[in-house]
Amino acid sequence: MPTERQIQVDLIKLASGERLLRLSEPTTGLCLEKKMNPRQPVVRQKERLMKTFEAALSRELIPD
Repeated sequence: MPTERQIQVDLIKLASGERLLRLSEPTTGLCLEKKMNPRQPVVRQKERLMKTFEAALSRELIPD
């Protein structure tokens, strides 16, 4: 399973002022995006999204 260094994390500010957190893994091409809640700390939201992304990535890497 890829280490955190292989997972690219982007925090994008949209023209509307909203923020989008994007996690991607270049080897598999897997990408996950989520609009950030301005009332919650970004770190907490990032940790939650990272867990979801790692679970999806591990399912992607399991051979059929």
